[in-house]
Amino acid sequence: MPDRFILTPLFLDEPDDGLESLARDDWRVVNPELAEGDTLHRIATVHQHLADEVAKVAGSGDRPVSIAGDCCTTLGVMAGLQRAGMDPTLIWIDAHGDLNTWETTPSGFLGGMPLAMMMGVGDLTVVEAIALTPVPQDRIILTDGRDLDPGEQDLIDRYQLIQLQTITDLMQHSFPDRPVYVHFDTDVLDPVDAPSMGYPAPGGPTRSEMEQVFRHIARTTNVAAVSMSTWRPKMDTDGRSKEVCMHLLNVLID
Repeated sequence: MPDRFILTPLFLDEPDDGLESLARDDWRVVNPELAEGDTLHRIATVHQHLADEVAKVAGSGDRPVSIAGDCCTTLGVMAGLQRAGMDPTLIWIDAHGDLNTWETTPSGFLGGMPLAMMMGVGDLTVVEAIALTPVPQDRIILTDGRDLDPGEQDLIDRYQLIQLQTITDLMQHSFPDRPVYVHFDTDVLDPVDAPSMGYPAPGGPTRSEMEQVFRHIARTTNVAAVSMSTWRPKMDTDGRSKEVCMHLLNVLID
């Protein structure tokens, strides 16, 4: 299956020049002009364009590979897959749960809410704007999530969300016979291997463990789509985090 890269060089609704430099000639770039307004409505515009691109790629039989600065863009990716007639299992690989709502968030950070939104929980402004059908919790697998807020753990327990404690548990997990969408937030990595993260969490899988798991996923499942939330380019002065993360992405889609 040919891969088609889609780059959204933004962190929420703010441009990130370091991400823009990743683009190759054959990559699609989602960077629409945004009207004045609050962040939710501005990113809804971004995700609408991203969903359009993902739907075109998936509808043509190619595999969308989304790269962006934050995890909220997963909403646009999933909406695009749904428009193309897909109903995938979502593997969410992240040091964090991204399961907060305005009522539970300690920080007020919108980037800590997209998986809750994906499930139809919390603020649905973006979900409704891009016509995303909420994903049932039995089609979501949260992997790692070692840095959870109390409200996130409560939501996991209440919805009986599938949570694998370590990424290597994916190698023993029995996946349903349906397409898989893998979301890879690079901050899941041990900061020793990839230090240039906006929200580092101590511990986590090593580069070699991630390679092993990604090869397993690529070999044993039908990976229909991939998204990656990146390192912080301005922090990555030696290019080490970029090298590690892009290598792992290529292992997953190889």
